[in-house]
Amino acid sequence: MNSDDLECFIHVASTGSISRSALALGREQSTVSRHIGRLEAESRAKLFHRSGRGVILTDAGRQLLESAGAVMASLAQTRRVMHSLSARGPTDFVVAAQPTIARTLFPPLSHSLTATYPSMHLRLVEGLGAGILDWLAAGEIDLAVLYRPVNGGSLQVEKVAREQVRLVVPASYRNIGDVFCVRNLGELPLILPSHPNGLRLLAQSLASQAGFSLNIVLECDGSTSLTKRLVEQNCGCTILPLASVSDGVAMGKLRTAVLTDPSVEREVVIATAQNRSRPSDFSQIMRTLRRIIAETVARGDWPGAELV
Repeated sequence: MNSDDLECFIHVASTGSISRSALALGREQSTVSRHIGRLEAESRAKLFHRSGRGVILTDAGRQLLESAGAVMASLAQTRRVMHSLSARGPTDFVVAAQPTIARTLFPPLSHSLTATYPSMHLRLVEGLGAGILDWLAAGEIDLAVLYRPVNGGSLQVEKVAREQVRLVVPASYRNIGDVFCVRNLGELPLILPSHPNGLRLLAQSLASQAGFSLNIVLECDGSTSLTKRLVEQNCGCTILPLASVSDGVAMGKLRTAVLTDPSVEREVVIATAQNRSRPSDFSQIMRTLRRIIAETVARGDWPGAELV
């Protein structure tokens, strides 16, 4: 006995006709008869008196109808509860991003997700690349938006944008124009993070390809805001995405130049851990995140970024 058997039984009992029930249910008459036959075999009782005008319930059928109605009502309530739980989305959801990306995406993402899932506990985490990869691997976060890691390990990544990386210098560096050749980076005092930060690896790769040595005067493993502050105070120069320093440029505290020969970009990806269970509505949340990224770039709120 299953819910399909009971559904057919209740429908036949209410219509008094197997043929009309089959038509209403969109099934073959033989299928409806088979459901009724299975119930009669299992209950070892005849449930309907059959005649040329249709069918009517036997005493056993009337007793089963009372119980079947209660069972189907309970199933309907269970389905409503399950639908309600799904509509509320996951109970908890954690999104991580690297600093520049977090500052750009977290406000609109927060507004959208909390409006869609008011009962969900949303946690937004800012972190550096290596830490975010560890959190993903440990299952401590559900998804991350970050610059494509050199070694993604068991991560599943989806490329969503690319972001221009620029030379960033103090406002006093008047001799720096709007563009700057990569091979001349070795002539500048640089502030860069230590290994294995992605920007440090990027700078070393550029130096290796162009055949020069980096002049690193200071290593800074703090936030992007700290590096920006050090450059503002004439401690050196750096390379950063335009979005991370656009406010300093607007206030006249910093200057930037487009790096050329070659142009320098980083890929922005959405990363998730493979082979881990996904919270409810995960696909919908991913679609929301992609939409937020597209809208942010289209509005010009993510300077130096373009959609892939």
